[in-house]
Amino acid sequence: EVQLVESGGGLVQAGGSLRLSCTASGLTFDDCAIGWFRQAPGKEREGVACISSTHTAKYYADSVKGRVTISRDNAKNTVYLQMSSLKLEDTAVYYCAAVDYYYCLNVTTYFDYWGQGTQVTVSS
Repeated sequence: EVQLVESGGGLVQAGGSLRLSCTASGLTFDDCAIGWFRQAPGKEREGVACISSTHTAKYYADSVKGRVTISRDNAKNTVYLQMSSLKLEDTAVYYCAAVDYYYCLNVTTYFDYWGQGTQVTVSS
């Protein structure tokens, strides 16, 4: 059974930082591209960042570019999302997703597996 477990969410003041983690099991992690998505209340789920299986390709949404870094540790089956200079509009449930293919696409239906999400709330 494939499982993706997110952690690291919480309440943070605007301008602060958080590091989200996504730990996977039940799949060949090294072969998978991993994406982070988020969904705010009343809004569609949107892509935030993605990292290819080979670490070489990374994608960032324009809304987070320069404030977010995605990385992965294949030895730990974990992908990280380091977020800084957080804004009120970053408040959302953050999900990680995996696809059994090497490259990223910013399309939710491209991904085969999803975590349960972790809440990030940015306060003023």
